[in-house]
Amino acid sequence: MFRSRRVRLFTVSAAVAALTLTACSSGSSDTVGESAATTSGPSLTLVGYAVPKNGWDAIGEAFRATESGENVTINADYGASGNQSRKVADGAPADIVNFSVEPDVTRLVKAGKVSEDWNAGATRGVPFGSVVSMVVRPGNPKNIRTWQDLIRPDVQVISPSPLSSGSAKWNLLAPYAAVSNGGQDRQAGLDYITQLVERFPVQPDSGRSASEAFLQGQGDVLLSYENEALLLESQGQAVEHFVPEQTFRIDNPVAVVEGSSNLEQANALNEFLYTEEGQRIWGESGFRPVDPGVAAEFADEFPTPATLYTIDQLGGWAAVDADLFGDNGAINAIYKASN
Repeated sequence: MFRSRRVRLFTVSAAVAALTLTACSSGSSDTVGESAATTSGPSLTLVGYAVPKNGWDAIGEAFRATESGENVTINADYGASGNQSRKVADGAPADIVNFSVEPDVTRLVKAGKVSEDWNAGATRGVPFGSVVSMVVRPGNPKNIRTWQDLIRPDVQVISPSPLSSGSAKWNLLAPYAAVSNGGQDRQAGLDYITQLVERFPVQPDSGRSASEAFLQGQGDVLLSYENEALLLESQGQAVEHFVPEQTFRIDNPVAVVEGSSNLEQANALNEFLYTEEGQRIWGESGFRPVDPGVAAEFADEFPTPATLYTIDQLGGWAAVDADLFGDNGAINAIYKASN
């Protein structure tokens, strides 16, 4: 089992002081940096899931320092991944999207808002990722070590709802894959999820909301992205995290929206994410870079778990979403039955 690690994170306070990113969440907005309010350049709308805000803050500052990003303002709208995807599909303005799971981009492909070849590149439209981790109280008073510990009667688990949150799907896929031996024993995995969901005292709508619930004292363990756990620790929150020996690789896709009035700048921003500078920013912000060379620079900070399952091992997102998380998906049915 890996011990808790700290990555060189861009802090929230530094981001607020220096960057030109506007963040909007649940109808509220906050202008980050003075120049965002005065620039006369193009304005891009980023619609994304809530967790990577600190990474996008740092990306926004660095992108503006490039020739392609000069005077570009990025207005960010954050929320639960599934909700954000549905909003854009229904017509909400967006130039670039960053969701927690591939099906949330696929929804926009079907709606004619994202090109069918959005994931044709070497990394399949994924500029950064993470792994499912466990966040516990200081000293780990419940001695939580394994997936089996989460279904003990004395343990309560905080994780968002898969009905709205992409991070919830990753959180559930990690133990499902571990218990089912990579999907080979589907029923064993579903039986475990049935027991696990009984340990959920609340049902937050997003990964960030789940973190807030845990910080407010609910639950004994928070299932979360590794990067979110690192961010909480960097903020001095009274938590610590570890990566289970068996866990799941998280791939968070980004896509440019067709019909953008600032398509050139949106494409440039997307391309910047994959540059060495962009990849280092993601690594320094607590996310796992996809560029092998940059990832090697962070090897000591992001060690590989003993067993790291991937979505491809379970058949890919089309199969997994239909079988487990779709309207008739087995895990969604378990979750709805628990309400």
